[in-house]
Amino acid sequence: MATLLQRLRLKRIRWDKRESQVIQMRSADHARPVMPPPIDIAPNDPIVGYFLSSPGAVEIDKLHLDSPALRALKGAGVKIAVPLVSQGELVGLLNLGPLLSEQVYSTDDRRLLNTLSTQSAPAVRVAQLVRDQQAQARENERIQHELRVAQLIQKTLLPKDLPALPGWQVNAYYQPARQVGGDFYDFIYFDDGRLGLVIGDVTDKGVPAALLMATTRSVLRAAAQRLVAPGQVLEVVNDIIQQDIPPNMFVTCLYALLEPASGQLQYANAGQDLPYHRHHSGEVTELRATGMPLGLMPGMKYEEKETILAPGESILFHSDGIVEAHNQDREMYSFPRLMRLVGEYKGDTSLKDMVLEDLAEFTGPGWEQEDDITMVTLQRSGDYGVSEIAHRSISRAGEAHRSNGTEWQMLAELTLPSEPGNERLAMEQVAEAVRELNLPGKRMDQLKTAVAEATMNAMEHGNHYLPNKPVGIQVLASRAALSVRITDHGATRTLPADPGTEVPDIEAKLEELQTPRGWVLFLIKHMVDEMRISSDTTHHTVELIMYLEGEGHASEKS
Repeated sequence: MATLLQRLRLKRIRWDKRESQVIQMRSADHARPVMPPPIDIAPNDPIVGYFLSSPGAVEIDKLHLDSPALRALKGAGVKIAVPLVSQGELVGLLNLGPLLSEQVYSTDDRRLLNTLSTQSAPAVRVAQLVRDQQAQARENERIQHELRVAQLIQKTLLPKDLPALPGWQVNAYYQPARQVGGDFYDFIYFDDGRLGLVIGDVTDKGVPAALLMATTRSVLRAAAQRLVAPGQVLEVVNDIIQQDIPPNMFVTCLYALLEPASGQLQYANAGQDLPYHRHHSGEVTELRATGMPLGLMPGMKYEEKETILAPGESILFHSDGIVEAHNQDREMYSFPRLMRLVGEYKGDTSLKDMVLEDLAEFTGPGWEQEDDITMVTLQRSGDYGVSEIAHRSISRAGEAHRSNGTEWQMLAELTLPSEPGNERLAMEQVAEAVRELNLPGKRMDQLKTAVAEATMNAMEHGNHYLPNKPVGIQVLASRAALSVRITDHGATRTLPADPGTEVPDIEAKLEELQTPRGWVLFLIKHMVDEMRISSDTTHHTVELIMYLEGEGHASEKS
């Protein structure tokens, strides 16, 4: 036994000398000694299987394998390689160069090396596990730090309060699937009372997605303050973020601009899921507008559309986390189910809560959320949006109606392209919408004439016959009156203080004592009981009012 220990000490001394000698020989041409480069062995290298099937010291020169690692070992001057195997896994190699005596390794040398490998392999494996655990702990700490940073970014940038608009209800919901999500929403307030609504989704997760979300939000807010059209806003945002966006990342985003007074909603979409518009009749339509996601390519154009939210109507903006949710049978919630649910909404609760309740019922208990869920709902109160002038006109039709309150019902909502001839379509559809009111024949003819003239005037002078600028028409009725509101984009037009009161004089017009225009307004005003005109920074609205009861009918004035 003493002889074995002596040999072990001797071998250790000789091994150290041998290693030292190898270093000196390899560094003879260098000012400072250097260690030989490490040899990496790929998991699929043939030599791995050989080492596992033939444990013990291996003479490298006698091996003949098509192995990159074997060629590297021979190139490094290794003569004996002793595999370190722990639990059937190759955890390392003990490599030895030639003996200084230039003799071959003896049987005792091999036996000693095999004993050494048996004892050292478990220790090497434990050291590797400790090293891996330490590296994993550092990585976990780094990830947790990144997640905390990303959470802070999102909490800071998401709106803290919901918009408070008279006659409107705005709700929002955001639930990331993990600690940090890629969805976002935002509200932008303008001095003229308009409200910008944003909903988007950034690809990827974690800090990169949170930072891209912050960048997109900041750029969009800046662009929205100096540009009116939602399509132009998305164009600017796309061109800016596309320059520096990380590879394989992009942003889907929808930007809408609401005018609370008229219910006009302009919107443009950069690849976001289509919103659902629930009309007063219960019909649900998709708000479609084409456009590529932000950040993919420069110079993209974004289609711009608009709609009108009548009293009692609502819109759901949403991300794909709802429709792509699965139940226990791996069935998808789906777009048709969500669209059908919006159509069933009755207004007795918030639309947001109704969707969340149905989603919970569909997915069942223990559901593991797979993607971020984001919703923004926009609802218009049932009695909001009718002008105060209309209320005053109606109250004059009978004191009983004023005491009981005026309840308006939306009979129809039209959006017509500004093309010649569509005034006839407007006239016919309004007449069809009010058919059940049983207007006398003369009153119906007067209404149709007024609607046709007002629509033509809006298409020609308000929208300049641009098809992408439609005319919006709302038809509302109460027990006392009928209101038809015709809206165009002619906000820059100069409006008379009391239109239609100046009697056109052909001779005065020829002598330029009266403006050549004014005939249409004069005609319309004397076809209905009340005509009121209003405008803001983006739209121009003509409201035609006919009493259903009481004195003062247009038929009695003509």
